[in-house]
Amino acid sequence: MNKHYDLRSDTVTVPSEGMRKAMYDAEVGDDVYGEDPSVNRLQEKAAELTGKAAALFVPSGSMGNLIPIFLNCGRGNEIIAHKEAHILHYEMASLASVAGAMPVAAPGERGILHPAIVEPLVRPDIYYMPRTRMIEIENTHNRAGGSCWSVDETEAIAHLARKRGLSIHLDGARIMNASIALGVAPSKLCGSADTVTFCLSKGLGAPVGSVLCGSREFVAEARRVRKLLGGAMRQAGVLAAAGLYALENNVERLADDHEHAKRIARALDEVSWASLDPDSVETNIVYFETPGVAASRVVGKLEKLGIRCGATGPHTIRMVTNLAVSTDDVDEVCAIIRRA
Repeated sequence: MNKHYDLRSDTVTVPSEGMRKAMYDAEVGDDVYGEDPSVNRLQEKAAELTGKAAALFVPSGSMGNLIPIFLNCGRGNEIIAHKEAHILHYEMASLASVAGAMPVAAPGERGILHPAIVEPLVRPDIYYMPRTRMIEIENTHNRAGGSCWSVDETEAIAHLARKRGLSIHLDGARIMNASIALGVAPSKLCGSADTVTFCLSKGLGAPVGSVLCGSREFVAEARRVRKLLGGAMRQAGVLAAAGLYALENNVERLADDHEHAKRIARALDEVSWASLDPDSVETNIVYFETPGVAASRVVGKLEKLGIRCGATGPHTIRMVTNLAVSTDDVDEVCAIIRRA
């Protein structure tokens, strides 16, 4: 059987031998009592990396985004997010159905929200209107092709939030990708946000989990909401150990994924059936158009040739590089693209 190169997502990886050993050797306890040493170490490490006072291990990024919306936005209030935000498209409308918040979608090039666009969306304080309570940003931005928010862009929107009395939540599922791509410490990219979620099971290669970071007071309340949502776990150290291994071993290598994505983009730019700007690829996500042919047909053809990817629209395809795809694999992927 020919080898398949799985570029559907960076979530498709499996734990490495070293990560599996770390999980096997993990020191565990009951995390509902706060007694799991591995979970506690992961939370301390995550808080340090993001520059926050405390952190909470949660089963998923979706839960990590929902909890701060539940606590800091609240029922009947509005949250402003980019119109292509992950929380609007891929989290089952939980911000409305569970947290009771009303999303307000804002435009912005590359997934970036600018104060001049956002400020008019903040409601005036009138008793018959909902209150605006929160702004959510996403770094890197998935549907904008893995684009990175700079420190200045984040601080600009945070300045507006502070001026208008709003909280800022950063969906930093791939914040480590942004940190590597920009050459900026994650704590600086997270510094202006009140709360931050980042994912361990995307580019970092862990099998499960995200970490929600913020103030000690916020995390104490977040722990209660995690319990309400069914996210409290007992001997979760076997999972936290994978996250610790990922943070200690798999962050710097994200640069390889970024270079691989750029190489694939350049190969796609050479063929007639794909359309994209290869210079727009900033991290590990490549979106391209399929002019005049259904994206599903191209996906099917590439699958037969050994490349797994996904259609995200009638004429749009996404490829995501990850730690399961080596430099030699990318050589072959590019060759397949050029032959297809």
